Amino acid sequence: MMEALTAPAELDEERLSEVVHAFYARVRGDDEIGPLFNAAVEDWDEHLDKLTRFWSSVMLTSGRYKGNPMAAHQRHADAIAPAMFDRWLALWAEVTSERLPGPAAAALQHKAGHIAESLKLGLFFKIPPSVSSPSRPSGEGDIA
Repeated sequence: MMEALTAPAELDEERLSEVVHAFYARVRGDDEIGPLFNAAVEDWDEHLDKLTRFWSSVMLTSGRYKGNPMAAHQRHADAIAPAMFDRWLALWAEVTSERLPGPAAAALQHKAGHIAESLKLGLFFKIPPSVSSPSRPSGEGDIA
């Protein structure tokens, strides 16, 4: 059973906005993932506002974000490598730990880990067309 993760009291719209802005300032200057983000994002002010709405929806259940993160990442799939998510998570952990109390930072890091895993699966996990599920005799393994 999955545990529900509620936002610590220290998280509010203002703190999330501060974290998002500080994080993406660091991302933009990063040698590993900065070039990808800088090439992909046309309007940083708009992008930061969108990402603040995203984190508000995810952590505060505000419903402010209306978008499709998977589709946004799929547009850049050819430029994204799985290791880039590890770098993104490492920078996220640095910034959240620096700017938030422990429980709030941990909650954001936990959620980011799930988001990164979901995006990696969506972008990189492909079942080859020649692979099919093994067949089993009728009745074998059925639950009575």
